[in-house]
Order: sequence, then C-alpha cells, then structure tokens
Amino acid sequence: MALLMDPGAGGPLTESEKADLDAIAAIKESAAAEYKEKGNRLVKMGRSHYADAVDCYTKAIAQMEPLPPPPVPSPDASVLFANRAHVNLLLGNHRRALDDAARAVQLSPSNVKAYYRAAKAAIALGLLPEAAAFCRRGIEQDPANEELKKLLAQVDAQQSEQDRHRAKVAQAVSAAKDIVAAIEKRGLKLGKAAYQELTGVKKPKLDEQGVLHWPVLLLYPEVMSSDFIEDFPETDTFVPHLDAGVGTVLSKSEILKILLEGTMDSKSLPESLLDEEDGENDDGKSSTITSSDKGSVKWINVKEGKTLQEVLQHKDFIIPAIPVFFVVSRKSTFYREFKAGNWSLP
Repeated sequence: MALLMDPGAGGPLTESEKADLDAIAAIKESAAAEYKEKGNRLVKMGRSHYADAVDCYTKAIAQMEPLPPPPVPSPDASVLFANRAHVNLLLGNHRRALDDAARAVQLSPSNVKAYYRAAKAAIALGLLPEAAAFCRRGIEQDPANEELKKLLAQVDAQQSEQDRHRAKVAQAVSAAKDIVAAIEKRGLKLGKAAYQELTGVKKPKLDEQGVLHWPVLLLYPEVMSSDFIEDFPETDTFVPHLDAGVGTVLSKSEILKILLEGTMDSKSLPESLLDEEDGENDDGKSSTITSSDKGSVKWINVKEGKTLQEVLQHKDFIIPAIPVFFVVSRKSTFYREFKAGNWSLP
C-alpha cells in the first residue's frame, strides 16, 4: 500500500499566509492592550468596578493564548496575570490572587510586583513559608526593593510568633495529657465543673514528684459561706466531717478540654486532643474515665485522717472539675436537714 501526501502540505508558509498570521497576531495584541487599559481604568474607578476589571484582564489574557510553555518568558502576559492578581487581592479572592501572581512570576521571573502580590496572597492564606519564599525571590530580582524587605520582615515576625504559639499549645496539651494520665492511674473520675462562680477556672497541677495538687472548695451550707484552697496536695489529710457529692463522668477528651480551658484560644487547639493510640485504647471497658449520661445524687462521708487522694479514689466520687466538699458539723441541728436534702444554696 502506498502512502501519498500532497506535495504542498506541511511546506513553508507563503508570504501571503505569513502576512495573514501577522495581521491576526496584531489584531489580538491590539485587543489585549485595549482590554488591559480598560481594566486599569475600572480599577481606578473603585470597588464596584473590580469584578468588571477582572473580566477585562481575563479577556486580555485570552487574546494572548496560547501562552508559551515554561521557561519561555512572556512579559506582557505576566503583567496581565499580575494585574488580575492585584484585583483579586482587593476583592479578597486570595487563592485566585496567589495562583495568578505565581503564574505571572512563571511567565516573567523579573516581575517584582508579581512576587509582592504572591507574598501578600500567601500571607492572607496563612502560607507563611511560601510568602517568605516569594519575598526572597523578589529581593533577588530587586535587592533595593524596600517594600519586599519590609514584607519579609513582617512574615518572619509572624512565623516566629506562630512557632512560639504552636510550642505553647504543644506544651499545654502535653501537660494536660500528663494530668489526665495521672488521674487515670489513680482511678479518679472527673465530671463537669460546679461552683465556678466561686472559684473561677481552676485546674489541678502535677509536680515534678508526680503529686497532684488540687484546688479544693469547702462549702459551709449552714452558714452559707465557703473557703477556697488554691493548692491542696493529694498527700495531705482531711479534717473530720466532710461530705462529698457525685455527678456525671466526663470522657477523656472532655477532661483535656477542661484542663486546657483558659490556657489559650480554643481555635488554637488541635482538632483532636487525643493521640491515635489513646482512641484505640479507649474501648469503654478498662478505661477509668468513661462517658456517662447517668448519675446518682448521694453523699459520701469522708472519714477523718484520709488523704485527699484516698477520698478522691472512692468508687462513687466524681470530681466536679475540682474537688468540692460540704463541711457540716454532726452535732449541728442542721445536719439532719442537710442529709435529708431539705436545704438549698442561695
């Protein structure tokens, strides 16, 4: 079988064909320039015209297609992408602005404005390492550019603050997990906070010797007064005639959140405070801190001479964030009313 081809196919262009292509290119270049200038005018007219400006720059870019593949430069197209990035920044379309600015840099590595706009968009997106990289690359192109230098200093400062904050969050989460581990090891149960209007947000602490130090609230219902002990080591003993209540048990992750409350903005906390191995081990059978929607209300008599740890380890005692004890004299006429529940706090 013979394969035949028109002798003229694929041959060099004629002068007429070249002239036609040049004319088309000139028309497209002229149209791109007009769309660009119109877009620039719209930007100067204010925010209500920004969307139309983006449309003009988009039409201008379309007139220049197909764009050359990297690394072939196209300075004119780079300016159009950088301009559209600028308007998208003004509109708050930071991802689009970053994409456009990055394309502008790709089309013309010497376009310093594109580096600046890419860095600004990256900052708005929280991409600080990327922002710093764009600033440094722009400064390489223009070592005297003060705007880029100032922006880089801002990025470095934000990155340092972010690193410090992350370290603080990690330290707080680690300390909270250590306390949870200590609570689990002792077989304690922690419930929702009570009487915070009297104590504020208070939490236990774990010292270097592994001793838990609890804030403890003592309530005197007969005289309607209270006493708050900021630091009650679990190894210390009680005075006689203390009674404690029970409530609803919290889950391990809920306890972690309570321990971290007030330490930092809740938005800064990891989405999951539990490590994977914590979730795998938390099968609801052997864990000493389980989730429950049921709880009875009764009183636990605290015997004289017991340590705080021994009292908190009572199988029915649920700590309402911090230990709370009612102090009532057995010799008081109020004691029988108290035990019967014929009283209430104001």
